[in-house]
Amino acid sequence: MRINALKWLSTVPVAAALVVSLAACGGGTSPAGTASPTDALAGAQSADKYTTADVTPLDKIDKSKLGLLTDGTIKVGTLSDAPPSIFIDKSGNFTGFDNELLKAMGEKLGLKVEFASTKFQSLLAQVKNQQFDVGSSSISTTDARRKTVSFTNGYDFGFMALVSKTDSPVKSIADLKEGVRVGVVQGTVQDDMVTNQLGLDPVRYPDYNTAYANVKSGQIDAWLAPSQQAEGQIKEGDGTKIQEKKVATQNFSAFAVAKDNTALVEALNSALDAVIKDGTWTTLAKKWFPERKTDAERMPDGWKPGSKAVQVPAGK
Repeated sequence: MRINALKWLSTVPVAAALVVSLAACGGGTSPAGTASPTDALAGAQSADKYTTADVTPLDKIDKSKLGLLTDGTIKVGTLSDAPPSIFIDKSGNFTGFDNELLKAMGEKLGLKVEFASTKFQSLLAQVKNQQFDVGSSSISTTDARRKTVSFTNGYDFGFMALVSKTDSPVKSIADLKEGVRVGVVQGTVQDDMVTNQLGLDPVRYPDYNTAYANVKSGQIDAWLAPSQQAEGQIKEGDGTKIQEKKVATQNFSAFAVAKDNTALVEALNSALDAVIKDGTWTTLAKKWFPERKTDAERMPDGWKPGSKAVQVPAGK
Protein backbone atom coordinates (compact mmCIF):
# COMPACT_ATOMS: atom_id res chain seq x y z
CA MET A 1 0.00 0.00 0.00
CA ARG A 2 1.60 3.26 -1.12
CA ILE A 3 1.39 6.47 0.86
CA ASN A 4 -0.17 8.48 -1.95
CA ALA A 5 -3.03 6.04 -2.13
CA LEU A 6 -4.04 6.83 1.44
CA LYS A 7 -6.10 9.98 1.59
CA TRP A 8 -8.68 8.89 4.10
CA LEU A 9 -6.79 10.15 7.20
CA SER A 10 -8.42 13.29 8.58
CA THR A 11 -6.27 15.93 10.25
CA VAL A 12 -6.72 16.98 13.86
CA PRO A 13 -5.50 20.28 15.27
CA VAL A 14 -1.88 19.76 16.26
CA ALA A 15 -2.22 21.23 19.73
CA ALA A 16 -5.26 19.12 20.59
CA ALA A 17 -3.68 15.95 19.29
CA LEU A 18 -0.50 16.62 21.22
CA VAL A 19 -2.29 17.21 24.52
CA VAL A 20 -4.19 13.93 24.25
CA SER A 21 -1.20 11.95 23.02
CA LEU A 22 1.00 13.08 25.87
CA ALA A 23 -1.60 11.92 28.36
CA ALA A 24 -1.78 8.63 26.50
CA CYS A 25 1.95 8.06 26.41
CA GLY A 26 2.59 7.72 30.11
CA GLY A 27 3.64 11.24 30.98
CA GLY A 28 6.74 11.14 28.83
CA THR A 29 7.01 14.90 28.65
CA SER A 30 6.17 15.71 32.25
CA PRO A 31 8.74 17.69 34.20
CA ALA A 32 11.17 15.45 36.04
CA GLY A 33 9.78 14.04 39.26
CA THR A 34 6.10 14.82 38.61
CA ALA A 35 5.09 11.24 37.89
CA SER A 36 5.52 8.13 39.97
CA PRO A 37 8.83 6.49 39.00
CA THR A 38 8.50 3.13 37.28
CA ASP A 39 11.18 0.57 36.51
CA ALA A 40 11.19 0.31 32.73
CA LEU A 41 13.59 -2.62 32.87
CA ALA A 42 11.72 -4.81 35.37
CA GLY A 43 10.76 -8.40 34.57
CA ALA A 44 7.81 -9.84 32.69
CA GLN A 45 5.03 -8.90 35.10
CA SER A 46 2.40 -7.38 32.81
CA ALA A 47 2.10 -10.59 30.80
CA ASP A 48 0.56 -12.35 33.80
CA LYS A 49 -1.73 -9.41 34.54
CA TYR A 50 -3.14 -8.72 31.09
CA THR A 51 -2.58 -11.66 28.74
CA THR A 52 -5.82 -13.56 28.09
CA ALA A 53 -6.13 -17.21 29.11
CA ASP A 54 -7.28 -18.18 25.61
CA VAL A 55 -9.06 -16.69 22.57
CA THR A 56 -12.31 -17.01 20.65
CA PRO A 57 -12.04 -19.45 17.70
CA LEU A 58 -11.64 -17.60 14.40
CA ASP A 59 -14.85 -19.08 12.98
CA LYS A 60 -16.79 -17.56 15.89
CA ILE A 61 -15.65 -13.99 15.17
CA ASP A 62 -18.49 -11.81 13.81
CA LYS A 63 -16.74 -9.36 11.44
CA SER A 64 -19.84 -7.16 11.29
CA LYS A 65 -19.37 -6.27 14.97
CA LEU A 66 -15.77 -5.04 14.84
CA GLY A 67 -16.59 -1.32 14.61
CA LEU A 68 -14.19 -0.76 11.70
CA LEU A 69 -14.03 2.63 10.02
CA THR A 70 -14.61 0.89 6.69
CA ASP A 71 -16.25 -2.52 6.48
CA GLY A 72 -13.80 -5.20 5.47
CA THR A 73 -10.70 -3.07 6.09
CA ILE A 74 -8.49 -2.51 9.13
CA LYS A 75 -7.08 1.01 8.88
CA VAL A 76 -3.75 1.18 10.65
CA GLY A 77 -1.64 4.08 11.83
CA THR A 78 2.07 3.27 11.83
CA LEU A 79 5.52 4.84 11.49
CA SER A 80 7.66 5.25 8.39
CA ASP A 81 11.11 5.38 9.97
CA ALA A 82 11.62 2.62 12.52
CA PRO A 83 13.11 -0.48 10.89
CA PRO A 84 13.07 -3.42 11.33
CA SER A 85 9.73 -3.19 13.12
CA ILE A 86 7.76 -0.53 11.24
CA PHE A 87 8.91 1.36 8.17
CA ILE A 88 8.36 2.08 4.47
CA ASP A 89 10.56 0.19 2.02
CA LYS A 90 12.16 1.53 -1.16
CA SER A 91 9.05 0.62 -3.15
CA GLY A 92 6.82 2.72 -0.90
CA ASN A 93 5.28 -0.24 0.92
CA PHE A 94 4.66 -0.38 4.65
CA THR A 95 6.58 -3.31 6.05
CA GLY A 96 8.64 -4.53 9.01
CA PHE A 97 8.00 -7.23 11.60
CA ASP A 98 4.99 -5.55 13.22
CA ASN A 99 3.22 -4.67 9.98
CA GLU A 100 3.93 -7.98 8.23
CA LEU A 101 2.54 -9.75 11.28
CA LEU A 102 -0.57 -7.56 11.17
CA LYS A 103 -1.03 -8.32 7.46
CA ALA A 104 -0.91 -12.05 8.24
CA MET A 105 -3.46 -11.54 11.01
CA GLY A 106 -5.73 -9.67 8.59
CA GLU A 107 -5.58 -12.62 6.21
CA LYS A 108 -6.70 -14.96 8.99
CA LEU A 109 -9.71 -12.69 9.54
CA GLY A 110 -10.44 -12.20 5.85
CA LEU A 111 -9.87 -8.44 6.19
CA LYS A 112 -7.76 -5.99 4.19
CA VAL A 113 -5.09 -4.09 6.11
CA GLU A 114 -4.46 -0.50 5.01
CA PHE A 115 -1.62 1.58 6.45
CA ALA A 116 -0.99 5.30 6.85
CA SER A 117 2.07 7.05 8.25
CA THR A 118 1.92 9.15 11.40
CA LYS A 119 4.14 10.27 14.29
CA PHE A 120 4.38 8.24 17.47
CA GLN A 121 3.46 11.14 19.75
CA SER A 122 0.12 11.46 17.90
CA LEU A 123 -0.63 7.79 17.28
CA LEU A 124 -2.42 6.80 20.47
CA ALA A 125 -4.58 9.93 20.38
CA GLN A 126 -5.53 9.10 16.79
CA VAL A 127 -6.47 5.54 17.79
CA LYS A 128 -8.44 6.88 20.77
CA ASN A 129 -10.32 9.30 18.50
CA GLN A 130 -10.92 6.50 15.98
CA GLN A 131 -8.97 8.04 13.14
CA PHE A 132 -7.34 4.61 12.94
CA ASP A 133 -8.76 1.23 13.82
CA VAL A 134 -5.36 0.02 15.02
CA GLY A 135 -2.02 1.51 16.04
CA SER A 136 1.06 -0.48 14.99
CA SER A 137 4.35 0.86 16.33
CA SER A 138 6.05 -1.60 18.71
CA ILE A 139 3.94 0.09 21.40
CA SER A 140 4.92 -0.73 24.96
CA THR A 141 1.75 -1.52 26.90
CA THR A 142 2.18 0.65 29.97
CA ASP A 143 -0.58 1.00 32.55
CA ALA A 144 -0.79 4.73 31.79
CA ARG A 145 -1.44 4.02 28.10
CA ARG A 146 -4.12 1.46 29.00
CA LYS A 147 -6.15 4.32 30.48
CA THR A 148 -6.46 5.78 26.97
CA VAL A 149 -6.51 2.80 24.59
CA SER A 150 -6.99 -0.94 24.70
CA PHE A 151 -4.31 -3.42 23.67
CA THR A 152 -4.17 -6.85 22.14
CA ASN A 153 -2.14 -9.65 23.65
CA GLY A 154 1.59 -9.17 23.19
CA TYR A 155 3.44 -10.03 20.00
CA ASP A 156 6.95 -8.81 20.89
CA PHE A 157 9.15 -7.62 23.72
CA GLY A 158 11.79 -4.94 23.62
CA PHE A 159 15.35 -4.06 24.45
CA MET A 160 16.32 -0.65 25.73
CA ALA A 161 19.43 0.52 23.85
CA LEU A 162 21.89 3.28 24.62
CA VAL A 163 23.45 4.76 21.47
CA SER A 164 26.40 7.15 21.49
CA LYS A 165 29.53 7.91 19.48
CA THR A 166 31.97 5.02 19.35
CA ASP A 167 34.54 6.84 21.49
CA SER A 168 32.00 8.49 23.81
CA PRO A 169 32.51 8.28 27.58
CA VAL A 170 28.73 7.62 27.84
CA LYS A 171 28.75 3.84 27.56
CA SER A 172 25.85 2.66 29.72
CA ILE A 173 22.45 3.69 31.02
CA ALA A 174 24.16 4.20 34.39
CA ASP A 175 26.17 7.00 32.74
CA LEU A 176 23.01 9.04 32.13
CA LYS A 177 23.39 11.68 34.80
CA GLU A 178 22.99 15.42 35.22
CA GLY A 179 24.98 17.21 32.52
CA VAL A 180 24.65 14.44 29.91
CA ARG A 181 22.51 15.49 26.94
CA VAL A 182 20.38 12.43 26.23
CA GLY A 183 17.86 12.33 23.41
CA VAL A 184 14.56 10.43 23.28
CA VAL A 185 11.58 10.27 20.97
CA GLN A 186 8.76 12.21 22.56
CA GLY A 187 6.09 10.17 24.31
CA THR A 188 8.00 6.88 24.33
CA VAL A 189 8.80 4.70 27.33
CA GLN A 190 12.38 5.92 26.95
CA ASP A 191 11.11 9.48 27.46
CA ASP A 192 9.24 8.33 30.55
CA MET A 193 12.25 6.46 31.90
CA VAL A 194 14.70 9.37 31.49
CA THR A 195 12.21 11.91 32.85
CA ASN A 196 10.57 10.07 35.72
CA GLN A 197 12.91 7.22 36.63
CA LEU A 198 16.27 8.92 36.10
CA GLY A 199 15.01 12.41 36.99
CA LEU A 200 16.61 14.08 33.96
CA ASP A 201 15.34 16.50 31.34
CA PRO A 202 15.95 14.82 27.98
CA VAL A 203 16.11 16.42 24.55
CA ARG A 204 12.89 15.29 22.87
CA TYR A 205 12.54 14.60 19.15
CA PRO A 206 9.47 13.87 16.99
CA ASP A 207 10.88 10.74 15.32
CA TYR A 208 13.69 8.19 15.31
CA ASN A 209 15.46 9.63 12.25
CA THR A 210 15.88 13.02 13.90
CA ALA A 211 16.98 11.59 17.23
CA TYR A 212 19.66 9.47 15.58
CA ALA A 213 20.85 12.28 13.32
CA ASN A 214 21.48 14.41 16.39
CA VAL A 215 23.53 11.80 18.24
CA LYS A 216 25.51 11.12 15.05
CA SER A 217 26.26 14.84 14.60
CA GLY A 218 27.20 15.25 18.26
CA GLN A 219 24.34 17.59 19.13
CA ILE A 220 23.46 15.21 21.96
CA ASP A 221 25.70 12.85 23.94
CA ALA A 222 23.50 9.77 23.71
CA TRP A 223 20.16 8.45 22.49
CA LEU A 224 18.04 6.09 24.59
CA ALA A 225 15.98 4.08 22.14
CA PRO A 226 14.19 0.81 21.47
CA SER A 227 17.02 -1.46 20.33
CA GLN A 228 15.24 -2.59 17.17
CA GLN A 229 14.98 1.00 15.98
CA ALA A 230 18.54 1.79 17.04
CA GLU A 231 19.87 -1.19 15.10
CA GLY A 232 17.84 -0.12 12.07
CA GLN A 233 19.35 3.38 12.12
CA ILE A 234 23.06 2.68 12.60
CA LYS A 235 25.08 2.25 9.41
CA GLU A 236 28.74 1.32 8.95
CA GLY A 237 30.92 4.41 9.07
CA ASP A 238 28.49 6.44 11.19
CA GLY A 239 30.91 6.54 14.09
CA THR A 240 28.22 5.43 16.51
CA LYS A 241 27.38 2.19 18.28
CA ILE A 242 24.94 0.58 20.66
CA GLN A 243 26.88 0.79 23.90
CA GLU A 244 24.42 -1.18 26.02
CA LYS A 245 21.23 -3.20 25.58
CA LYS A 246 18.88 -4.34 28.32
CA VAL A 247 15.86 -6.56 27.83
CA ALA A 248 12.52 -4.97 28.72
CA THR A 249 9.59 -7.40 28.82
CA GLN A 250 7.55 -5.86 31.63
CA ASN A 251 5.39 -3.95 29.15
CA PHE A 252 5.30 -6.14 26.07
CA SER A 253 4.55 -4.71 22.61
CA ALA A 254 0.98 -4.96 21.36
CA PHE A 255 -1.40 -3.40 18.84
CA ALA A 256 -3.50 -0.48 20.12
CA VAL A 257 -7.27 -0.30 19.62
CA ALA A 258 -9.84 2.31 20.66
CA LYS A 259 -10.87 1.96 24.28
CA ASP A 260 -13.72 -0.47 24.89
CA ASN A 261 -13.71 -1.88 21.33
CA THR A 262 -13.53 -5.34 22.84
CA ALA A 263 -14.82 -7.00 19.67
CA LEU A 264 -11.85 -5.83 17.61
CA VAL A 265 -9.36 -6.69 20.36
CA GLU A 266 -10.92 -10.16 20.60
CA ALA A 267 -10.69 -10.66 16.82
CA LEU A 268 -7.06 -9.54 16.68
CA ASN A 269 -6.17 -11.79 19.60
CA SER A 270 -7.74 -14.74 17.79
CA ALA A 271 -5.80 -13.93 14.62
CA LEU A 272 -2.57 -13.47 16.58
CA ASP A 273 -2.91 -16.91 18.15
CA ALA A 274 -3.59 -18.35 14.69
CA VAL A 275 -0.39 -16.92 13.16
CA ILE A 276 1.60 -18.05 16.18
CA LYS A 277 0.21 -21.58 15.98
CA ASP A 278 0.89 -21.99 12.25
CA GLY A 279 4.50 -20.80 12.59
CA THR A 280 4.12 -17.40 10.89
CA TRP A 281 5.18 -15.48 14.00
CA THR A 282 8.37 -17.54 14.31
CA THR A 283 9.16 -17.18 10.60
CA LEU A 284 8.76 -13.41 10.74
CA ALA A 285 10.78 -13.13 13.95
CA LYS A 286 13.65 -15.03 12.32
CA LYS A 287 13.47 -12.85 9.21
CA TRP A 288 13.31 -9.44 10.87
CA PHE A 289 15.39 -10.17 13.99
CA PRO A 290 18.18 -12.47 12.75
CA GLU A 291 20.21 -11.67 15.87
CA ARG A 292 17.60 -13.62 17.87
CA LYS A 293 18.95 -17.00 16.86
CA THR A 294 17.22 -19.27 19.38
CA ASP A 295 13.79 -19.70 20.93
CA ALA A 296 15.22 -18.42 24.21
CA GLU A 297 16.37 -15.22 22.48
CA ARG A 298 13.00 -14.80 20.75
CA MET A 299 11.14 -15.41 24.03
CA PRO A 300 13.30 -14.19 26.94
CA ASP A 301 12.52 -13.96 30.64
CA GLY A 302 9.57 -16.35 30.47
CA TRP A 303 7.73 -14.15 27.96
CA LYS A 304 5.89 -15.54 24.91
CA PRO A 305 3.53 -14.04 22.31
CA GLY A 306 -0.24 -14.46 22.16
CA SER A 307 -2.63 -15.88 24.73
CA LYS A 308 -1.54 -18.13 27.57
CA ALA A 309 -3.09 -21.10 25.77
CA VAL A 310 -1.31 -20.92 22.42
CA GLN A 311 1.85 -22.97 21.90
CA VAL A 312 4.74 -21.50 19.92
CA PRO A 313 6.17 -24.08 17.51
CA ALA A 314 9.80 -24.89 18.25
CA GLY A 315 12.16 -22.88 16.08
CA LYS A 316 14.63 -24.60 13.79
